[in-house]
Amino acid sequence: MYHSYSMQVHGYVSSPMIGDGGSFTLVHGYHGSFSLRHWLQLSDWLPTLEATLALDEESVRRVGDDTVGGPAVSRQLRIIRILMRDLLIGVNYLHSHGLAHTELRLENVHISPVDRHIKVGILGNAADFYESSQNSSTLDSNIERRQMMIAFDMRCVGFMMAKMVLRELMDPTIFAKFKSFLTKGNDPSCLREFLLQILNRNSSSGNAGLQILDRNWGAGWNLLSSLLAAKSSKRISCLDALRHPFLCGPRWRVNPSMDIIRWGLGSTAVRISEEYIYRLPQRTRLAHFIELMEMLNPHSKPRNWLELLPGKWRLLYSTGRHIGLTLRQPSARVLIGDVHLTVSRTSTLNTNLSFTSDIGFTVMVNKNWPHDKSGTTGKLQVNAMFRLTAGRRLYLKEDKTTGKFPSPSSTSQNSVIRKFSGRKWRKAIPFKEFPSSLPVAKFTPHDVELTMSLDDPLTTNVDIARTVVREVRTQVPPEIFDLSKIVCGTYLDPRLLVLRGVSGSALLFTRSCE
Repeated sequence: MYHSYSMQVHGYVSSPMIGDGGSFTLVHGYHGSFSLRHWLQLSDWLPTLEATLALDEESVRRVGDDTVGGPAVSRQLRIIRILMRDLLIGVNYLHSHGLAHTELRLENVHISPVDRHIKVGILGNAADFYESSQNSSTLDSNIERRQMMIAFDMRCVGFMMAKMVLRELMDPTIFAKFKSFLTKGNDPSCLREFLLQILNRNSSSGNAGLQILDRNWGAGWNLLSSLLAAKSSKRISCLDALRHPFLCGPRWRVNPSMDIIRWGLGSTAVRISEEYIYRLPQRTRLAHFIELMEMLNPHSKPRNWLELLPGKWRLLYSTGRHIGLTLRQPSARVLIGDVHLTVSRTSTLNTNLSFTSDIGFTVMVNKNWPHDKSGTTGKLQVNAMFRLTAGRRLYLKEDKTTGKFPSPSSTSQNSVIRKFSGRKWRKAIPFKEFPSSLPVAKFTPHDVELTMSLDDPLTTNVDIARTVVREVRTQVPPEIFDLSKIVCGTYLDPRLLVLRGVSGSALLFTRSCE
């Protein structure tokens, strides 16, 4: 084993099936290379790595690409694909030979000057999957030991990928926050929401790393969350990671799983909602994606909702009407901030849920409000109790026709059929025939309570407070102001939530990491 990359050395591992004096397997050798961390910390790391790897059209074909050069984001994505694929191939080689690295870090990975490939080194702490005893109890423990050690290595690969893509994580302070988020048990699928906060960004615009992870329908976030999954049994393997769409270039045909299709639909809806350009094409596209998500809802049973629904959710978008300040002259100019919905279980013995909507806003009292958004802050809170039961939401009217699809009688039903029977989405829908309805989580409301708090000096003026409440009610979706108008939940996963109101409008939420 070796612990220095300043000299010519080779790493060997011995086979557990061979006794003393047996042969060894050569892992790799290299000559005076720097660690990958050294390369990534260079100010001109991208062109330097491209030159070191001697990228040409032949080399980029290894990752399914067919070009070199291009925008900086495309070049960085190409480099990351090459590095990650070499890294996963090396780690998979160790795993297939019954070994776990246990110390995978950027400092322990190097570029070989011989073949220009990434090499996994520093094997001093490599551990054997299997113990020597062959009794039945030991065999069972060996299987569990193997799964745990592979999962640990894959988690380390996830940390390495995060640092490769997001250069900010090379800062120990930011990486400590990143690691703390995962250590606390938060779901890695919410990493995007968390990183936007700690990087002080409202969207991925202007950050190359975030743009890379957002590409291809958010495939990078999906791979990263699969590598860092909280449960070791849920972490992706090396071979599955090599087949993941994020690591496959445009020349390679990939058959995504249903989970990746759901992820892509949700990620695209989130990206569109962040652009704040809600003209008819964007609104139509968002409504389309939400309908597709509802068709592919992975959790339709009440027990799944009782497990996943509790928590804090941030409102992203409503398919209902949008009323702002631009074309009106309201009596009170109120700027709506973040809108959160907090769900908690009142008891584990029943299906009662407590919903609390928190609407943050700013009352702009100055005349220069289009340019100066400062003012008096306030918060409006609505509490309600719900009972969760199983229900169904009507999509298509039942008909006795013998065609492949029912014959709907309304324009909206025709629209649903036209969208979902198209060649683009037909393979994604897991139905040979579209059902007349789909299972949903039904919410039966009880008491509703509304409270509001305002900072000085507006707290003493009842008329202004009444005007502010009226304006907040005008701008926010009615289902948020009056929670009793929420009738059902149509989509839920650890990251996204879709609720429907009595008017039929959909509310899209993302899980908040605050």
